[in-house]
Amino acid sequence: MQEPPFAGHQGSRIISLRLRAYRHLERVERSHPTGQIIEIAIILLIAANVVAVILETVPSYHNEHVRFFRWLEVISVAVFTVEYAARLWVAPEAEPDSPPGPVRRRYALSPMALIDLVSILPFYLAFLIPIDLRILRVLRLLRIFKLTRYSSAMSILLEVLRDEARTLFAGIFILFVLLMLVASGAWLAEHRVQPEAFGSIPAAMWWAMATLTTVGYGDVTPITIAGKIFGGLVMLIGVGMAALPAGIFASSFNDHLRHRRDRMRREFEKALADGHIDLHEGRALEELRRQLGISRASAATLYEKARRKTEKAEPIRCTCPHCGQSFEQKVER
Repeated sequence: MQEPPFAGHQGSRIISLRLRAYRHLERVERSHPTGQIIEIAIILLIAANVVAVILETVPSYHNEHVRFFRWLEVISVAVFTVEYAARLWVAPEAEPDSPPGPVRRRYALSPMALIDLVSILPFYLAFLIPIDLRILRVLRLLRIFKLTRYSSAMSILLEVLRDEARTLFAGIFILFVLLMLVASGAWLAEHRVQPEAFGSIPAAMWWAMATLTTVGYGDVTPITIAGKIFGGLVMLIGVGMAALPAGIFASSFNDHLRHRRDRMRREFEKALADGHIDLHEGRALEELRRQLGISRASAATLYEKARRKTEKAEPIRCTCPHCGQSFEQKVER
């Protein structure tokens, strides 16, 4: 059967519509007001959902505003479902040279897509299987992770978790080994005099975890001389162990921030290679600044560094080996 003459034109219109939707949803052009309105509306809706889930746990608020909470949930799920479906539909625009099917599958398995799916899935599952309302409320709190898409700090945090996963796992493994050893030592020292608190190694793990993490609830404490000496040593070890994951996070977080600033500075240097930044380059640099989550003050500092470095470079005369045409190229002194 032969296709109608307008089929190709209609398909191109759909692709053009998908491209425009992609630009608005993924904020390819961050200065466009439509994309800004969509982003702000979704952020406000996420914030309203988190506040609503918290207030619903207060019986007086829940009983008085039960209809409002119900409609807010229905509207939120409808908006988030449309958003998820739209992002799945426009996903091929990120890789225009690849087949749409595999691109959509890869997107559906990406962390952000899974977060979007988890934020709406409990609502639909409640129609199929009985779910405790308390569990449903906790699952709705996971919608706060949708803000990761709109927060550069959260995106850096996810990058840190991904890049430092092995190091963090090693730290957690060491903590687990220490937990076993400390719980065993506490059990040996205290199980005779405090069988209710240290009667077994699993029971002693509560004290071991509270001491290793330097929380120190104080509900369970050693009373024997050996137990107190052992507890003091564990406290000293715990100070270092508690700082280990924080140190890994802080170091990697700073590294990612530095890499982003270095990238911004290099782009400034490229734009200043001809001595000035034109309108097109300025818009591209502003777009990059927003994508990297760099403040205007930091960007201004990086610009000054790039400008001073460019000014220090002196031009030398070069000749193209292919066409023989001469041109100037700046080389740093």
